[in-house]
Amino acid sequence: MAVSVAELIELRDRLIRSRASGTRQVDYDGKRITYATDSEMATALADLERRIARAQRRPARTLRIHTSKGL
Repeated sequence: MAVSVAELIELRDRLIRSRASGTRQVDYDGKRITYATDSEMATALADLERRIARAQRRPARTLRIHTSKGL
């Protein structure tokens, strides 16, 4: 099941707010996620950041080829 970038950003924002307030639970889309430790929340946050960055990455537009005869 693919998650849209907007959903990832919303989940990340909720997780940041929850972590900042000291709460270990995040409610999202009718689901409740409970984290055991702050480091577990930090790991989840880093994963969300990677997923967002990957989803927003633009494909390469230019391909440059450099050749040489080896002389």
